[in-house]
Amino acid sequence: MKIKGLGKTLLAIWLIAKGLIPILNISIPNQGLILNILALIAGIFLLLDR
Repeated sequence: MKIKGLGKTLLAIWLIAKGLIPILNISIPNQGLILNILALIAGIFLLLDR
């Protein structure tokens, strides 16, 4: 699995999800927890990519 650039990809997914959920009025169970975990993992991969 290609790890280089994975942090940026996860960050992009998080930003898109964070922006679309309120606009489309989507209700996902535990969405706060899911987005927090995704942000944490993205941050870790961004730090490891340095």
